[in-house]
Amino acid sequence: MDGQLGVNGGNFLVPCLLERFLEVGSATESEVPLQVCSVKAGGMMSLAIDNLGGLWMWGSCPLESSSNEGGFSLVNSFTPTPVWGFYGHTVVKVACGNEHVVALVSAGETYKGEDLVCFSWGGNNHGQLGLGDKEYRNRPEIVEAFNQDSPSAVYEVACGAFHTALLTHRKRPSDTLESMCWTFGLGENGQLGHGTTQSVLSPEPVKELPQYIYLVSVDCGLFHTSVVSSAGDVWSWGMEKGLGLYPDASYAGRDTGDAVSPLQINGLNGPRFQDPVQVVCGAAHTVLVANDGYKLWSWGRGRSGVLGNGKTIDCYAPTVVLWPPLTEDFKQEELNTADKEATATIDDGDKIGEKNSTGDAETEKRLSSAMKEMKLLQSKLSVMEKYAGILHGSIFGKPMEEQDIPVSLQNSGSYDITREWENMLESADRAKLVRLEKFYRNMLAGVKDKQMKKRIQEMIKECLNSSTINRGKGDV
Repeated sequence: MDGQLGVNGGNFLVPCLLERFLEVGSATESEVPLQVCSVKAGGMMSLAIDNLGGLWMWGSCPLESSSNEGGFSLVNSFTPTPVWGFYGHTVVKVACGNEHVVALVSAGETYKGEDLVCFSWGGNNHGQLGLGDKEYRNRPEIVEAFNQDSPSAVYEVACGAFHTALLTHRKRPSDTLESMCWTFGLGENGQLGHGTTQSVLSPEPVKELPQYIYLVSVDCGLFHTSVVSSAGDVWSWGMEKGLGLYPDASYAGRDTGDAVSPLQINGLNGPRFQDPVQVVCGAAHTVLVANDGYKLWSWGRGRSGVLGNGKTIDCYAPTVVLWPPLTEDFKQEELNTADKEATATIDDGDKIGEKNSTGDAETEKRLSSAMKEMKLLQSKLSVMEKYAGILHGSIFGKPMEEQDIPVSLQNSGSYDITREWENMLESADRAKLVRLEKFYRNMLAGVKDKQMKKRIQEMIKECLNSSTINRGKGDV
């Protein structure tokens, strides 16, 4: 509707090609082909950085226009439009909120590693531009705290709906490669991490984060912020649902349970996640990429299955995402394609098939029947694997892998559950035993609760029946 898809302003249910990039990307032999190397989206706008360091915007964007002279307004651009203010420089990172944009741009023509300057423009009703006021900007302006002369090098940027977060480290030479997180803008849900719910007009450090750590990633949800360190420590602050905070947790913030200061997120095996890569935030949930990209964790609001753990409930602690997905799910589309290709081949060879139609028809019938049976078995196996994975993840806190299948079941096809259970308990460490105890206590509590409810229902029913009989006797 506002052009955020980069096409003619309509709505599309399937991916559509952005032809604008094809037009500007058709290079001659002496030119460098134009490629998109990074994309971002937020609010009602979309952004892209090309391989030459140019920035493109489309949707409802804070672009310069002859119609908004003397005031601020968002311009609807239905196709990607270049931001000419950065011509002669290289845009390296960019982020956007509902109405504002923040970009990290090289001080010179090329990016040299520690020479990024922070620019911001757009909506600024909460100070989310970090320019020290609430005035809107139609064109990029330098955030002076992170200009070319700053002692700190800025290297990551993220935007929430109305707040901004940046990561910096001291420029080399430096004894340690420690980093800091800076935030500014709307703070009413504690999303700035400054220990209050006040909004801030200029960048301020999140002081309650530990010193001497190196932060590798930062991201913002609508009203919360998360960071992860190279050691695997994750901290979040802001609105309760995005953090996945326990309902009975107590904090120094408001009664809503929002965390106004950094809260360390604990995994199933302790406070650290192995080999973290990136943390990202949705509107009210958080996802962490760990184990060098081989494992995903998620927590927060779970509506529509957004946490990817097979459930639609809110999770108050990190839960394992069912990743990688089952191979059969991907093969299904390949099987459908193969069926279509086989049908087309049969149609093309009708004339040849007439010569030996009897034998071929019988063979095709058998193959078709076998294929349908295979698909049915694959579908059942997929459902069983998903169920086993969810159950295993709930009990043991990790997805089921081949080595988790008991040896007796692998070798003989039979399963001595008593012996395997004793072996598992014998080899389990204390953390695993504590997790098992917690799981079975919760399950037992649920069973007892159901039994109590049913007993109460039976007692009420008996009382009602007795009352009915007594009234009947009285009538007689």
